[in-house]
Amino acid sequence: MTEATTVRTPTGAQAVQRALEVLHSFHDNGPDLSASDLSRRLGLPVSTAHRLARTLVGAGFLEQDVRTARYRLGPAMTELGRLSYHQRGLHLAAPELADLAARTGAAADLALRSGPHVVSVAGGPVPPLAGLRRPLRSTAPGRVLLAWPRPDEPAALDEELADVRADGFAREESGTAPTGAYDTGYGTRTLAVPVLDRSGHARFALSLRAAPAVMTDERGAWFLAQARACAQALEILLLPPAERRPPTA
Repeated sequence: MTEATTVRTPTGAQAVQRALEVLHSFHDNGPDLSASDLSRRLGLPVSTAHRLARTLVGAGFLEQDVRTARYRLGPAMTELGRLSYHQRGLHLAAPELADLAARTGAAADLALRSGPHVVSVAGGPVPPLAGLRRPLRSTAPGRVLLAWPRPDEPAALDEELADVRADGFAREESGTAPTGAYDTGYGTRTLAVPVLDRSGHARFALSLRAAPAVMTDERGAWFLAQARACAQALEILLLPPAERRPPTA
């Protein structure tokens, strides 16, 4: 058999990596995917993509529509997501975020870092952009997470991130004003602050987003104070006592 036609059996680690790549293919929250879609996205033969998907169906991580034969995330993913939500204490953050939103008239989101992306994980009073992954640099919450890195991560702050850290917050503007207070995909102003641990690492980013008519320049300092007060409360709710910053005098 020539080298061009040799079929190499993946190692256990490679098989796991491929299975994870299949799951990551669903991050864009788009329509159900076929085996051909997975094949194109992952650069694998259709037969390999189909075999991986069927294995994940058997484990409950994917499910297959009996009419279209397309795949979507399965009940095991829902279960693990709910478990992670509670293990991280994010259910405790929901009332604080709803209260912040009620006080400010803005939507309040809590986000964390997932590799090179920022992911919204909780919010109020409207559903957050939950599960929406965006590049860290492209959003105010993402820049906050970059500006306060982990202690074991080199703090290579460029001018923009250094300014975020010096100011203690990040801002983001987009589009023209929508008719309502909350994000409609355009016309919003976002203000983000860190939820810091004892080491000074931003474990989460808390953001407020609203139309510029709501979050005006004149009220910017007030919105910032509200966000920071909520971030301090979330430090207590979400971090173990040994990882919290000492109270300030």
